[in-house]
Amino acid sequence: MKYQIIGKNVSITEGIASGVEKKMKRIEKYFLHDEDIECRAVVSTHKDSQKIEITIFMPQFTLRAEVEHKDLYAAIDLAIDKLEGQMRKVKTKMDRSSGRMSIGDAIDMTLIQEEEAKEEKEVIVRAKSYYLTAMDIEEAALRMEALGHDFFLYLDKEDDRISVVYKRHDGGYGVIQAENPIK
Repeated sequence: MKYQIIGKNVSITEGIASGVEKKMKRIEKYFLHDEDIECRAVVSTHKDSQKIEITIFMPQFTLRAEVEHKDLYAAIDLAIDKLEGQMRKVKTKMDRSSGRMSIGDAIDMTLIQEEEAKEEKEVIVRAKSYYLTAMDIEEAALRMEALGHDFFLYLDKEDDRISVVYKRHDGGYGVIQAENPIK
């Protein structure tokens, strides 16, 4: 695993860097050793707390966890726990349908290409684009959970319509579909 540890409002000491890398060893068991995996950890400080954002980039999959806590090392532990839970959940679900394999091999996802955009008024803070893959709603919900997001955009396998699956505040999931199919 390749690590990139970035500090915002804080300089990254050798202790912080080695602490993040040491904790990340816990989740390396989910990957094949020859997989090309990158991990980016962004550490920032706020008034009374420390924040860590850990993103794991794989060719087929992206995982992300964000935690804010008074103690940086406790935040790192909690973020790793979140990532491990996400990975365990996805891997278990995929093992049932595909047989035992690494998480990267289990799920065939296209890499999300992120582009950050700023306008003069800074109305749009961030822009993302990615290739829509045809899938059913269960797979879209699984990918949404794996990313830790509240919604996920996908191409519905049954009717070729652009769709969004989202988490409802009262529990469960919802789906929004475009009226016009893709030609």
